[in-house]
Amino acid sequence: MPHKFNSDRRDKIAKQKFQVTNWPAYNESLRQRGDLTVWVSNEALCLWEAPRRTSRGGQPKYSDLAITLCLTLRVVYGLALRQTQGLVRSVAALMGSDIAVPDFSTLSRRSNGLALPSTKSRTKTSGPIHLVVDSTGLKIFGAGEWLENKHKTKPKRKRWRKLHLGLDLVSGEIVCSDLTTDDVADPTALPGLLDQIGGTPDKFIADGAYDGAPSRDLLAERFGEIVEVIIPPPKTAVPSSQSVLAPSVRDRHIAETQTKGRMAWQKSSGYNQRSRVETQMGRWKAVIAPKLKARHFDNQKTEAKIGVHVLNRMTELGRPECKRVA
Repeated sequence: MPHKFNSDRRDKIAKQKFQVTNWPAYNESLRQRGDLTVWVSNEALCLWEAPRRTSRGGQPKYSDLAITLCLTLRVVYGLALRQTQGLVRSVAALMGSDIAVPDFSTLSRRSNGLALPSTKSRTKTSGPIHLVVDSTGLKIFGAGEWLENKHKTKPKRKRWRKLHLGLDLVSGEIVCSDLTTDDVADPTALPGLLDQIGGTPDKFIADGAYDGAPSRDLLAERFGEIVEVIIPPPKTAVPSSQSVLAPSVRDRHIAETQTKGRMAWQKSSGYNQRSRVETQMGRWKAVIAPKLKARHFDNQKTEAKIGVHVLNRMTELGRPECKRVA
């Protein structure tokens, strides 16, 4: 069927135009994203060596901060482990610091189960939280289509990873994240995301995949009735048996979509703000990568957590301030 076959019955929505009002500051923040001094500091070099352990076993040579710094540079500049080792070695030489640089095998081994700073401390003092969650797929290392066509191997289902992100609409930062296998549903990963929230969100926005009693009961159990839940009901949804006497939030959403239409409900409820987490997904794949470099699942989880910290750090450097002009 042609794409414009039903164009007469489609909703005609004019494209909005925005203008950035803080171009000088935003341009400088974009330059700072590639500045080495933003990612490497003298304080990190001072805490390079690991503290001595009192229990039995070999003494660690590098601190978790040192390994995190190396892996952060790898994510920011899209390098392999060997190139990361060379970059850190050159940076240490330019800064005149006499430190031992971990080799690529040490970086790979230490990234398994690496303790990273939590994002929970960011949200404690950031005021209200308007949480919007979604997930996207990331490719992983493995045989591709060329191998199947070249050697006539049996087609296999390609594995991938699912990245779950929770974005705070107020601060623009990622406040919770998780990397799971591709067979984990979005509602299943929701409890782990909510455990990372430092406060109580005032608003929770998600797509129709989270519509159901398990997700709504979980939100009511964690945060009570204070949180405003905005989840679109499916087109075939019917009100509950108590919708006349004591309608729930879902019942009111169903009634509004039936009377005013789905487009009007999205605008009145603020569901359109969910597009910002879609933009964050596109930002991840453009700035970080659409494919995970690590080959083991635990290392991939560490790589995803570092990617979250990188994007949050870039957000702290500066965001564009836009106003609508048309």
